[in-house]
Amino acid sequence: MNTNSKTLRLSRLALFAALILLLNYTPLGYIHLFALEITLIVIPVTVGAMLLGPADGAVLGGIFGLTSFATCFGSSQFGAMLLSINPIATFITCVVARVLAGFLTGVVFQALHRFERTRGLSYAIGGLLGPVFNTLFFMGSILLFFWNTDYIQAMAAGMGTANPLVFVALFVGINAVFETAVSFLVSAALCRVLYPIVNKGAGHPHAAQAA
Repeated sequence: MNTNSKTLRLSRLALFAALILLLNYTPLGYIHLFALEITLIVIPVTVGAMLLGPADGAVLGGIFGLTSFATCFGSSQFGAMLLSINPIATFITCVVARVLAGFLTGVVFQALHRFERTRGLSYAIGGLLGPVFNTLFFMGSILLFFWNTDYIQAMAAGMGTANPLVFVALFVGINAVFETAVSFLVSAALCRVLYPIVNKGAGHPHAAQAA
């Protein structure tokens, strides 16, 4: 990778990182629809992973995760409780889970986009998997590290369930459905338009990242 390619890649990565921070720290990152609050922050992670590749998707997921982890130090009561129970597990839940979500979204999209017959489908699947992976890994970490804690057990009891899968469904609720739908539609549409522009002249998907 020559100097110009590295500079271009870093510029694009910085643009997506700035967008994540903008959405996180301003009201622009949230859609208020009746009683729902739909976050848009997963969209730049998903789009970045699809356009820039798995490695940059992991970086963007990590940035998203760090903003989430930062809320555990005061602005999120739920996060603060998790932090007080197990700081390392909380970091994994907030950050590592998002790194994996960004990385795997890029991996799956890249694998599908290599082949002509699945190229069109790759945009839809990538746009869907971004938010799905985000929810799956976050809630999976909650169950793995915190399910047997008094705090989560009390929450589950308050929801009237002792089943971890039912707890997850009730915890994420309809918000997750709407967030996934919005992210899927926006990410898939944006990537279908932007991918040929970003990767113009590349001999293969994400050639700009090749060493």
